[in-house]
Amino acid sequence: MNISTTADTAAVTAVLDRLAAAWNAGDGAAYGAEFTDDATYITYVGTLYIGGAEIGTAHQALFDRFLKGTQLASEIVSIRFTGPDTVLIITRGDVHKGRTGKLHKIQTYTLVRQATGEWKVVAFQNTKHKALMEAFSFKAQPATKPAAA
Repeated sequence: MNISTTADTAAVTAVLDRLAAAWNAGDGAAYGAEFTDDATYITYVGTLYIGGAEIGTAHQALFDRFLKGTQLASEIVSIRFTGPDTVLIITRGDVHKGRTGKLHKIQTYTLVRQATGEWKVVAFQNTKHKALMEAFSFKAQPATKPAAA
């Protein structure tokens, strides 16, 4: 099912652009504002945050210390509208200081259209890609290799 319009695609990619701009500015409040009040956010280490306010507050603490001066880099792998008001976006991304390097993580974003027409992130999952482990798995059990690999 793909029921998107050009305007919808532009609107949801604009959310990702605003997330990157907020990250790059070290602005936790702006980052959290792109999420719904009940959003779920799972980091690549398995931490679960609930709601845009908590996501923003936690990220501000990270921006102020461990992620200070970092830049968010990503590329869209796929955009799939699953209904008129929902979309799943898969990206590859990573955080860098200075030049952008290899994108070691894969993310899943689920966005929903609000009553106002604005799109917000309702769920986010971030997973660190472990290429060596993946290659070993494919060699040991070839049937586990996805067609896209």
